[in-house]
Amino acid sequence: MVVMADATAERRADVVVVGAGPAGSSAAWHLARTGLDVALLEKAEFPREKVCGDGLTPRGVKALQDMGVDTTAPGWVRRRGLRVHGGGRVAEVDWPRLDSWPDHGLVRTRSELDALLAAHAQDAGARLVTRTTVTEPLLDDDGRVAGVRAEAGDDREPVTWRAPLVVSAEGLSGRLAKSLGLLRRTDRPLGVALRRYVRSRRTDDQYLDIAFDLTAEGPSRESMPGYGWIFGMGDGTANVGYGLLDTRRGTGADRRVILRRWLDLFPAEDGLREEDAVTPLRGAGLPMALSRGPAYSRGLLLAGDTAGTVNPCNGEGISYALESGRMAAEAAAAALAAPDAAAREAVLQRYPERLRDELGRHHRLGMGFLALLARPGVVRLATARGLRRPALVDGALRLMGNLTDGRDGDAVDRALAVLLRLTPAA
Repeated sequence: MVVMADATAERRADVVVVGAGPAGSSAAWHLARTGLDVALLEKAEFPREKVCGDGLTPRGVKALQDMGVDTTAPGWVRRRGLRVHGGGRVAEVDWPRLDSWPDHGLVRTRSELDALLAAHAQDAGARLVTRTTVTEPLLDDDGRVAGVRAEAGDDREPVTWRAPLVVSAEGLSGRLAKSLGLLRRTDRPLGVALRRYVRSRRTDDQYLDIAFDLTAEGPSRESMPGYGWIFGMGDGTANVGYGLLDTRRGTGADRRVILRRWLDLFPAEDGLREEDAVTPLRGAGLPMALSRGPAYSRGLLLAGDTAGTVNPCNGEGISYALESGRMAAEAAAAALAAPDAAAREAVLQRYPERLRDELGRHHRLGMGFLALLARPGVVRLATARGLRRPALVDGALRLMGNLTDGRDGDAVDRALAVLLRLTPAA
């Protein structure tokens, strides 16, 4: 239910950001840097867990560096590239060396990453308010979002936050978006990820394992379209998981069983099995391909998982959460600086267009990639032959990771630029 705004507001801000994950903290940091009064509301207390693979591609590394995060400080663990398993073959491929992107990835637990990013937003001037659960939006007499209503602390004390603009970075649930009728599109893929931490000797592995061969026979109908991962965390543990990248065609197979059987294919001394677990198995949804929109409506901007920004090519979400948080912040800041209401609304209406312009074409390609992954025989043949050719593997890594220098790059980058230009936006 949407609650109408009244005259008893308790707290005010220029912008309220709901959710202090990567998207929310990115939005709050960028907004605070402009001098705006930003309230960053988070329902939990830090540190808190988040189901994720904990791996950042070079795209995510750049987004962090653009925010002034020191990724060379203690706690950040560099990774050289990917080790891809498919079609009975294994290939190690370094991250591409490009002018526009770092040449390495990173790993860090989300419990640490999210706390660090929230503190980073605070350092920029944002007000971080934890243990505050936003329950519904407030609407003014014109039906625009004028703030949020929330419950604070263990006593669930009612509190009202008023602001001319609200950024929802709540994640898949998107409670505020749903209140405005912004529902997830069922024609877009929704993935599911399962992961746990294990005590493993592979903790310092310089390559992040990505496997399409999830059975002894290779890709199967039950396990596709998806992949398994093993990411060494550098602290004595590894993050192991399985992402089913499109659940619309579910076969009824138990994803936990798929993960366990795949990990049982590795030697026991690797420390990847259930007896090596140091945390329970946990799962989460992966909203992809700009699956909820429009990303702006009546004073509410959507960012990160709330807008469905996960990359369908590889299930990567952190990079796009950081980027969409920045874009939402830039739209909000420009709107608040506009001379009148009409100009403000015109600026805000361009935000969904910008998301589609910058991410939509690549996400459309990702949806096509999912369609191919749904065919185990195609995956088996493509990986068996493709992993023999380093140049082809490098090109595929650039495409899947959305990592190119565009038309300023080499022949591969220029070909990918043409491909993206010809692809309609999602």
